[in-house]
Amino acid sequence: MRRLSLLLVVVALSVWSLPAVEPPKTEIRAVWLATVYGLDWPARPASTEAGREAQRQALRDILDRLQEANFNMVFLQTRLRGDVIYPSAIEPFSKVFAGKCGRSPGYDPLAFAIEECHKRGMECHAWFVTFPLGSDKSVREQGKLSVTRKKPRLCKRHKGEWYLDPGVPETTDYILSLVREIVSGYDIDGIHFDYIRYPEQAGTFPDKSQYRRSGRKSSLADWRRENINRMMSRVYDCVKRLKPWVQVSSSPLGKYGRVERMPNAGWTAYESVYQDPKRWLREGKQDMIVPMMYYLHDHFFPFVDDWVKDSGGRLVVPGLGAYRMEPDEANWALTDITDQIDYSRYFGGAGCAFFRCGNVLRNPKGLYEELRDRYYRYPAQLPSLAWLCDSVPAAPGEVRVERLGGELRLSWEKPAPDADATYTVYYSLTDSIDRSLARSILATRIHGNELYLPIDTMWERGYTFTVTASSRYRIEGPPARETYYYQSKYIK
Repeated sequence: MRRLSLLLVVVALSVWSLPAVEPPKTEIRAVWLATVYGLDWPARPASTEAGREAQRQALRDILDRLQEANFNMVFLQTRLRGDVIYPSAIEPFSKVFAGKCGRSPGYDPLAFAIEECHKRGMECHAWFVTFPLGSDKSVREQGKLSVTRKKPRLCKRHKGEWYLDPGVPETTDYILSLVREIVSGYDIDGIHFDYIRYPEQAGTFPDKSQYRRSGRKSSLADWRRENINRMMSRVYDCVKRLKPWVQVSSSPLGKYGRVERMPNAGWTAYESVYQDPKRWLREGKQDMIVPMMYYLHDHFFPFVDDWVKDSGGRLVVPGLGAYRMEPDEANWALTDITDQIDYSRYFGGAGCAFFRCGNVLRNPKGLYEELRDRYYRYPAQLPSLAWLCDSVPAAPGEVRVERLGGELRLSWEKPAPDADATYTVYYSLTDSIDRSLARSILATRIHGNELYLPIDTMWERGYTFTVTASSRYRIEGPPARETYYYQSKYIK
């Protein structure tokens, strides 16, 4: 059951006359929600039920604000630095929830977050920090629970930090065990890989003996890239065998390599950290790529073009540096970010992701308000995953509208056999609905077959409603027959 707040409905009805260009009907609007160090959530550990409920309420409040601004995807940091935010048989609970590594917080934060995201029509993707394991201090705090103690052969120390070594074949097996645990155990919408690369300044990374044992049939750089390519391929295949609708994505560096307009690209994925995400796209081992494009002007625009050009038909979602607007960071202007949204929309991006959630919600220079009131002023559907499955769900059955006190209840018959379908409700203040327009969407990704919305009993007004079903692959089916409802203060 979904309820729309009165504020959302009032805003939806009042913005029809705004002169700005209409937002797209289909678009990814994502945030990275960081749990490491409690950056975004939770603010503090909890040792009592009151503290745990405060943690849960804090996440509800965060998601409410994201919903108010029509965000539709959350990358929730699920694996941090060799620790996790769910009860795992493989790695310990992160200390951020209960104050001590390995201590259960008394609830399952991942399951809770997924449920709360889905209530609000948002996808929840498990953000997975792949190779970094933390500093000497954090490894000591984990003690015998640390993977450095349990599987020392997989781990390397480099410049005071610990990493899983991509060159050890068993490292991939270890990563796969965690992926299976998450995908099998949770109704997650995607697995999102971060730090799936070698460390910065990897020239001294201590993997030369492993390289020699490999036979040195290629250069060290190519061998390193192949280690990551092989892992990504196996991870993708593993996820699709378990749940083919679960998306696999990653956040590589924002610049793949040199481009014609910027021959001196600086820090790049391919050359600096041995990532080859274009190959992952080319070989169909990614559903979505979310490059970290925390740059301005010529360090941003041509690289968006470069990613889109070689996307292989998969989704390219530029990651935008909202944190760079902070005065103690780069002090970017609001237009620095909005220009990037405009460019991404116009030149083939599937949406944008913001690093990170807390920076957006702090509203630097009015960013949150600009997104809520202008760029994201209507809900948006998520792009289809047609390369995974192109089956189209049937139309829902009869749409019913009934007045219950100060609310309207919309309900509809679910189409068989699409038990896992989500629903989009369209509406119009006229007697027909243009479903190609974002402004026609009242709510989307509804789990269930009813929607409640408040009504203003002081006004005479007619509404036309219809509903569509979308599959787990985000394929939208045909609409139900339109239903007209007339609201009157005289007719009871």
